[in-house]
Amino acid sequence: MKYLVTGAAGFIGAGLARRLLDRGEEVVGLDNINDYYDVRLKEARLEPLAARAGFRFVKMDLAHREAVAELFHRERFDMVVNMAAQAGVRYSLENPLAYVDSNITGFAHILEGCRHTEVRHLVYASSSSVYGANRKMPFSVHDNVDHPVSLYAASKKADELMAHTYSHLYGLPATGLRFFTVYGPMGRPDMAYFLFTRALFEGRPIKVFNFGKMRRDFTYIDDILEGVVRVLDQPPEGNPDWSAELPDPATSKAPYRVYNIGNNKPEDLMKFIRVLEDATGREAEKIMLPIQPGDVPETYADVNDLIRDTGFKPSTPMEDGLGRFVAWYREYYGV
Repeated sequence: MKYLVTGAAGFIGAGLARRLLDRGEEVVGLDNINDYYDVRLKEARLEPLAARAGFRFVKMDLAHREAVAELFHRERFDMVVNMAAQAGVRYSLENPLAYVDSNITGFAHILEGCRHTEVRHLVYASSSSVYGANRKMPFSVHDNVDHPVSLYAASKKADELMAHTYSHLYGLPATGLRFFTVYGPMGRPDMAYFLFTRALFEGRPIKVFNFGKMRRDFTYIDDILEGVVRVLDQPPEGNPDWSAELPDPATSKAPYRVYNIGNNKPEDLMKFIRVLEDATGREAEKIMLPIQPGDVPETYADVNDLIRDTGFKPSTPMEDGLGRFVAWYREYYGV
């Protein structure tokens, strides 16, 4: 089948394109290659894909309505995976309109393309950030998420709402995936594990927010990719037991689903730093700081629905995942 993978130069998008090519699919990769972080890393992710049969790259911004519509009508995709987004909680405090353009307007153009060309299944990236001010642990897709604490989170919740509307009105099978703190080789340089590793190798102090009292459900990239592929192969159907009197946010009468993909094992930030210190052979000088605006002290994924529907549970230990990341970092940056 023919797949559109948006955000194909991104961390998850590039890995997903590779997985789909490995099993013989045709993949059109789309990305605008913006300079939110080092463009050379994005190009390094794309380089091995460009050399493979079955892959074509399109440089395009999803905010350009006519260009996106023309692409959908020309290519007639069977499946669409939207991994493109303006990422990062922190940056959404500085430049909120970038999130409206990419995550809301751009996603609306994806939905329209899927609607008018009868795409069989749309899978799109949401985020654990949508849980916002929620404190009931673990975070469940069956809980309401109506109190985001960053515009990034609000934009991802908006994506889920828009996707449901298109599922309801036009019968578009749509699945949202709430990713929990994804890490691994070729990851995003704005993420804490990448920033910490760079500081350790350069002999600079690291900033530890909330005075180290943070817990994150760190999820290794290979587990994320396996979860995406398994969900992609199972387009949702309407839930016949869905009740308007007791509405379940994770399902619908429409062909709509939301899943968490997380390791189901929150880890203390200070332990995370110790594991990185062991992997790098360096000891970190720590600057302890208050929690940042828009941040949350803990994330913890309930993945029962993912296990039930796909038979898959993320399970890569943090020590293994960070070890692989540091090995990649040493080779890529020559340290």
